[in-house]
Amino acid sequence: MIIHLATDHAGFAHKEEIATWLLSEGYEVIDHGASQFNEDDDFTDFISLAVSAVSKEAANTRAVIFGGSGQGEAMLANRYPNVRAVVYYGGDESVPALSRQHNNSNVLSVGARFVSVDAAKKAIWDWLHTAALSEGKYERRNQKIEAITKQLRS
Repeated sequence: MIIHLATDHAGFAHKEEIATWLLSEGYEVIDHGASQFNEDDDFTDFISLAVSAVSKEAANTRAVIFGGSGQGEAMLANRYPNVRAVVYYGGDESVPALSRQHNNSNVLSVGARFVSVDAAKKAIWDWLHTAALSEGKYERRNQKIEAITKQLRS
């Protein structure tokens, strides 16, 4: 599985550590930046690249994106077709895995100002190793999300 990573300055340190860790776990990692710490950069420049890749190959890829809270990054991500982004900024550790099970999320947006690197690793690991439920109601709901998205775009 290909994992796309992206961040701005707020999640830069997290992304760097997570990239190394994911590579050591055998994942193919594509890093869309930022490639250096720049306090004045904009998350949109990097997140859009990672999310666009997932949008085009939603069945075979996922993205982990980082920001201060992760909220703006997820808002941007969810504007792309075939993308279902969820935010994790601490608290209940089951949230990312549940978002995979119930909503087939394919982008995890991590709030780096609220989640340690170790906590992020656990959340990412659980998320990557959780299958989407294909039972009737979950699949039906996800199909409705896609249908509504297509309606809104036409």
